[in-house]
Amino acid sequence: MSGEAAIAIRRLSGDALQQRLDDLARLRIAVFRAFPYLYDGDADYERGYLAAYARSPGAVVVGAFAGPRMVGAATAAPLADHFDAFARPLAAAGLDPRRLFYFGESVLEPAWRGRGIGVRFFEERERAAREQGFDQALFSAVVRPADHPLRPDGYVPLDAFWRRRGYARVPGLQTHFAWKDVDQPGETEKPMEYWLKRLG
Repeated sequence: MSGEAAIAIRRLSGDALQQRLDDLARLRIAVFRAFPYLYDGDADYERGYLAAYARSPGAVVVGAFAGPRMVGAATAAPLADHFDAFARPLAAAGLDPRRLFYFGESVLEPAWRGRGIGVRFFEERERAAREQGFDQALFSAVVRPADHPLRPDGYVPLDAFWRRRGYARVPGLQTHFAWKDVDQPGETEKPMEYWLKRLG
């Protein structure tokens, strides 16, 4: 790895996207295993989730490639095409899900972090949102207690990074989503908070 020049950022669609779904599943399982998600990934779930995601006509996948290998990816889609669990609390709070472009995962192998790739992921997804006529972008993030037993020493949340990108936490608004943690015998629901940006 000789720097950011070794990485190519490409937006995937159609057949190119379908051919990379297994890579995206691999990245989700590996990256989300770490705190704060602690996701004990399941390949069968990943196939169903990603196949449904890829069927959204407005879905966007931005891949980061080191040669032929996909080392990172970020996803987005119109919120109306995404899970109802994410849209319902927003509608109840007076936000129109049809106007929101939802950012899903942003996953990157640790060896490639700190090179500006995460910034590019946000830029490319915001560009896709504007191209489709959306004026607001939104994502959700898991909320973990400060004293969580698996929280690593020196862990720094991404809040400051997100604020630098122009996103702000939506006060008092949460949803819940279930998955199996690495240290748990089964799925449990986790609170997820929302971050919103109005696109100029």
